[in-house]
Amino acid sequence: MSQYVSRLGSTRTAARLRFPGGFTGASRKPRRIAMLSVHTSPLHQPGTGDAGGMNVYIVELAKRLAAINIEVEIFTRATTGSLAPSVELAPGVLVRHVDAGPYEGLAKEDLPAQLCAFTHGVMQAWAGQRPGYYDLVHSHYWLSGQVGWLAAQRWGVPLVHAMHTMAKVKNAALADGDTPEPAARVIGETQIVNASDRLIANTAEEAAELVRFYDADPAAVAVVHPGVNLDRFRPSDGRAAARARLGLPQDALIPLFAGRIQPLKAPDVLLRAVAVLLDRDPSLRSRIVVPVVGGPSGSGLAKPEGLQKLAARLGIADVVRFHPPVGQDQLADWFRAASVLVMPSYSESFGLVAIEAQAAGTPVVAAAVGGLPVAVRDGVSGFLVPGHEPEAYARALGRFADAPELVERMGAAAAAHAQSFGWDTAASATADVYTAALCDHRRRARTHHG
Repeated sequence: MSQYVSRLGSTRTAARLRFPGGFTGASRKPRRIAMLSVHTSPLHQPGTGDAGGMNVYIVELAKRLAAINIEVEIFTRATTGSLAPSVELAPGVLVRHVDAGPYEGLAKEDLPAQLCAFTHGVMQAWAGQRPGYYDLVHSHYWLSGQVGWLAAQRWGVPLVHAMHTMAKVKNAALADGDTPEPAARVIGETQIVNASDRLIANTAEEAAELVRFYDADPAAVAVVHPGVNLDRFRPSDGRAAARARLGLPQDALIPLFAGRIQPLKAPDVLLRAVAVLLDRDPSLRSRIVVPVVGGPSGSGLAKPEGLQKLAARLGIADVVRFHPPVGQDQLADWFRAASVLVMPSYSESFGLVAIEAQAAGTPVVAAAVGGLPVAVRDGVSGFLVPGHEPEAYARALGRFADAPELVERMGAAAAAHAQSFGWDTAASATADVYTAALCDHRRRARTHHG
């Protein structure tokens, strides 16, 4: 597999991607693309419902693509009747709302039944345009891939797909009590892999998983690391000022969880680790605050109060503070205020939150899964923990409790590490993937007609 990864070029910088057949990106890039995000709107606030890192990814990527003269039209499902059919998100980025099923109360699991209606809406929008209006389709997540596959075929354009997460990978690392992904999703993902002209993976490991689990053609997989908004997520005026703004004690150890509250993200592991830490050192209780910023999502909706009850059972309810999801600017302040971000996830295709926290100058303690070993430099910008044992996370947190200067030292290294993950680099590399897909597509069309 290492031979395969080397064919993708450097895993450190996506900008140096090289493509099979000596392609260097000299051909024409697309003028306008259709981007599909069926189940989550780029206008929704991350951390609410099914909105998370993928929303941030789509918004930031679309804006940066528009800045390099690739117009982006994002198709997403309408979730309220009050929104206009199309909304300009930024110059060159249009969000189109497609009616597919009821506006509210539709779980992600119910969406496959609405894909026919969604496809119809996408086709209607296309039918109102001149021929050749879209040069390429870029779909995100398997639900969008199903629509993208049909749209790309109908329009005679290439399909580029980003999985974001994969059913087979999630099922191989399931949290206790979590629900496995259904067979329909596995089948759908397999179809999309076969239909796509290019697959974009966040990391070399994800690229290898596409080949191993889905038999993807290695030559069709490109690694592009997601970026981070380095203007928004930066150390700014520092930890003390952020703590003052958020009403947090200046001298406290503050391990932060930020994200959707569901078994996959394992916020319970952080709470259990804090309980272990306080058992070992009861004096810590007076100087530890554990903020949990986010809302229930996915299978976490079945027990929305589950985490609060766990905190009470563990006897740490007095140090845990639950906060609803916040906007990106305030999230940046939470990152600045924290001593350390804790990400004990069972599966992460990349872990954008880890890069955002580091860009804000905060070290990360994360599970050594998925893309997190790329996002976090173990021992430099944070610590990677194998497995999900609370004791192991307690040991990592204990290092920050015992040596508070570690927060500042690792925080500075984290901010430096995050600088290599700008969105401009990601957008430029993605544009190269589009150009390669167009080049291949045209060559195949000539061969077919010749």
